[in-house]
Amino acid sequence: MVNSRECVKNVHCTEDKLTVDLAAGRSISVPLAWYPLFLHATPRERDNWTIAGASFGIYWPDLDEDLSVEGPLRGAPSPRAKALSTQRRHLLAGTGGRLRSQNARISLKYPSKDN
Repeated sequence: MVNSRECVKNVHCTEDKLTVDLAAGRSISVPLAWYPLFLHATPRERDNWTIAGASFGIYWPDLDEDLSVEGPLRGAPSPRAKALSTQRRHLLAGTGGRLRSQNARISLKYPSKDN
């Protein structure tokens, strides 16, 4: 459960990172690959957000996507990221590491260990 100090104050995205600034002064940064919808969205779509859920969530109207601050606080990728990662592994099985289907557009970007 999140507390009042974990209310959303600001949100910003780079090409590979989602950062949420909280009322208490700390920021949470997670890989954009954890949220495939955002990874494949345009910068304009990612920048169009509003605070939702009594300040404990964020809503992106252009993407029709909600995000609770609780997931990034727990270090939990979205269920979609896990599903796409599993799907990608299955597609790669037996292809020598190359995708050979119409789903070849699926790509997840993982952070390096240096970050």
